[in-house]
Amino acid sequence: MPRITDKYSTRSEAIIHKGSCYDFVKNIPDSSVTLVVTSPPYNIGKKYEKKSSLNDYYIKQEQIIDECVRILADNGSICWQIGNFVENSEIVPLDILLYPIFYKHNLKLRNRIIWQFGHGLHASKRFSGRYETILWFTKTDNYVFNLDAVRVPQKYPQKKYFKGPRIGELSCNPLGKNPSDIWDIPNVKNNHVEKTIHPCQFPIELVERLVLALTNEKDMVFDPFLGVGSTTAAALKNNRKGMGCEILDEYYDIAIERTELAMNGKIKTRPMNKPIYDPENPKENLEYELEFKSAQLTLFHKSPAYRVSK
Repeated sequence: MPRITDKYSTRSEAIIHKGSCYDFVKNIPDSSVTLVVTSPPYNIGKKYEKKSSLNDYYIKQEQIIDECVRILADNGSICWQIGNFVENSEIVPLDILLYPIFYKHNLKLRNRIIWQFGHGLHASKRFSGRYETILWFTKTDNYVFNLDAVRVPQKYPQKKYFKGPRIGELSCNPLGKNPSDIWDIPNVKNNHVEKTIHPCQFPIELVERLVLALTNEKDMVFDPFLGVGSTTAAALKNNRKGMGCEILDEYYDIAIERTELAMNGKIKTRPMNKPIYDPENPKENLEYELEFKSAQLTLFHKSPAYRVSK
């Protein structure tokens, strides 16, 4: 069987369907997906969407969210990454608009993650938007959460207790710190290593953190609005299964290509947790880079892969 198929199959490593997610999702069995992660259209008239009233937009989102809840495993998560609907310089925060859909299914909101980034369109009648949100819901209280897999370098990794019974010992987790609910990850612009023709591309680093934290190896990850395949690439890159839908031929072809590259370990990505370069503080950049690499080495030495290799 081909490694990437168009139709649902439990034997495929990746399933990328060219067509509507509203039709395709009906073929997915109940409780078969561990993570649904997506960035749906924002109803602002991009090439890949038809702008409609907010009421019609809500109804369409409700249809796909209802199906995503149905296919979600009991230990699974849904991550709905969304921005704002904008019209005449007035914004409607779509995460707030859509929250009641998830709430009616008794899903549990674990975090409202703020994804902040440094570049975007410049507004003239309001402050320029530089963040979006990820609503992370779980189906039950028994959910996959691998915090150690996504820890980030400590700001002061050698900080020690200066008094008390643990004086002299490290006061922070040697594996790194919890990344918190504010994520500073560059969005994909023209000079980004992952840039394709898609105008609103999902950075793999963002998806990868969710994949590593909220799934285990071989679990299924589903993106109903796949675009150019960032989600399937992030899944396959980390030994998960990936599945998604795309309606536009040019994006579908790129999704296939990027997913194949991820399967073969050849996809170019911005490394997870790479420090964001500050041109005004080159010395601080270098120090942080060294701390980051040191923390990575510590994580590797504690990993099962390293113990096996020894």
